[in-house]
Amino acid sequence: MAEAQEVERGKLRSLSVRNFRCIGNEPVKVDLDDIVVLVGPNNSGKSSILRAYEIAVSEGSTPGKLKQEDFPNGVSSADAPTEIELVTEVVAGDPGQHWIGDLQGKPAAEGGRKYVKEKWVWTAAGKGTRFGWNVDKQAWDDKKPWGWANVANARRPAVHPVRAFDPPEAQAKQIHDLLSKAIIGSARQLSKDGVNLYDKLLADVTEFQKLAVDHNKGKIEEAEKMLNEIVSSIFIDHAVEYIQLTDASDSSLKLFPEGGKLTMGHKDGHMSDLESQGSGARRTMLWATLKLLKDSAPDQKRANVLLIDEPELCLHPSAIRDACKVLYDLASKDGWQVMITTHSPVFIDLSRDNTSIVRVERRDKGEIVGTTLYRPENAQLDKSDRANLKLLNIYDPYVAEFFFGGRVILVEGDTEYSAFRMIMETDKSFPKAHVIRARGKATIASLAKILNQFGASYSILHDTDTPKTMRKNQKTGEREEIVNPAWTTNNNILAAVQKQLDAKTVRLVASRVHFEAAFFDTALTGEKPYTAVQSLENDEGRRKVITVLLRGLVDHDEPLPEGAIQWAEISDLESALAA
Repeated sequence: MAEAQEVERGKLRSLSVRNFRCIGNEPVKVDLDDIVVLVGPNNSGKSSILRAYEIAVSEGSTPGKLKQEDFPNGVSSADAPTEIELVTEVVAGDPGQHWIGDLQGKPAAEGGRKYVKEKWVWTAAGKGTRFGWNVDKQAWDDKKPWGWANVANARRPAVHPVRAFDPPEAQAKQIHDLLSKAIIGSARQLSKDGVNLYDKLLADVTEFQKLAVDHNKGKIEEAEKMLNEIVSSIFIDHAVEYIQLTDASDSSLKLFPEGGKLTMGHKDGHMSDLESQGSGARRTMLWATLKLLKDSAPDQKRANVLLIDEPELCLHPSAIRDACKVLYDLASKDGWQVMITTHSPVFIDLSRDNTSIVRVERRDKGEIVGTTLYRPENAQLDKSDRANLKLLNIYDPYVAEFFFGGRVILVEGDTEYSAFRMIMETDKSFPKAHVIRARGKATIASLAKILNQFGASYSILHDTDTPKTMRKNQKTGEREEIVNPAWTTNNNILAAVQKQLDAKTVRLVASRVHFEAAFFDTALTGEKPYTAVQSLENDEGRRKVITVLLRGLVDHDEPLPEGAIQWAEISDLESALAA
């Protein structure tokens, strides 16, 4: 007799979707980390990716069925079926050796991590058909891993969707379900006399289920006999077996009755249901609930995936960064993964180890593609890089705008950024230019390591500085010449982009000495960014020079103005300064 016991769930490792809503026949694949941030334009399929996982793990229930409008253009086709594919890590609840492989579906190495690959296929509205990847046969098999839908669902991470535009009643239920999750998670930690009360309760329920089945063994056998007599008279050599699952898990044990609700209002005034509150109040309650989950005891056995659509909606600007921290901290807890869609760069924290950034966009011919732009292990960031990025993220939470597309130009400081922004406001020939300020020369190499993963061309503009500089000796009070730390940083920048220079995907440009001296003839006084913009407004000739510089950074084939040095070796900078 089959049993669906409570076992440790492995994390979701990969999700692939094709022919679903606006996603066409070319599969969109997302490799999952603890937190995955989906970025891209509107109507590019980001929300569809979140919905796909929810549908797949809801097999056997109404949410697991497709509607006609879920098919591309509302048309289902056997020739282009909707397919959702998952790769889930197996920690416990072994489905059988022929289902277990590595991430690519090949036989798993001895002692290595184990994964199961499943696929759901729909050729018409309604429920889909689940297949398992048979590692021995290296082919899809209709004999599914873990068998029954409810048993298989218990082996995958539980889904917690928070959709952007659900009606108030649905949003209130999502929040209540998350709160229940926190309460039950805490309840599982209760013990008495050294015995975990929740585990004991599950064991008692399991024992009761077995007793109930044994008590009704005669009735079950009698029902099987009657059914076999009827079936065998129609289908020769066929037999019927009655299977009653013993499922001592959350699905069979409800600690609290349905229908719980949240009320909200002034402590001395009228309290009303959460459904009656405004969007801002509901979103605030959502973040309070997520923070409660973050701060509660870790749920070791049950892996969970939070799917949250556009978390920045209805939040005050000052609350967005706090919300970002809550999500990242939740994803760093045992048993939680977070996948979000966003149009806000604030929800990208490059200093974290557990983040993957995926851009979902529509190509010229209309097909939707997903490109993994960033994974921490690929960037090879050292401790200094992480420290730089953490400080930059605090100082400028919008630095991650480059993940949202466009031709990226990485500049050293605010003066270059302000000058280029002023040109772009008046000259509309730079619609796709994306100027990112590193807010310091040391951070350029750190950001370049991230940009290198995109595989796209970009440009860097920084100051050459000088090999030597003067400083005051703290002991003697005399000024003395020392090696300029800003000059040695040139070596760090060069090392970060050496491969890209060889591949001609980056244009590395330096302003002679510094930006102000190279293009404004002198050091700017006062508030340098404002002074630079003011100078450009009043000096058409200078404005033309900065426009040429910007054009050369956008298009690597365009010439650069005097004062701009394209370089690939330190000697190039030395020669330019000596000239």
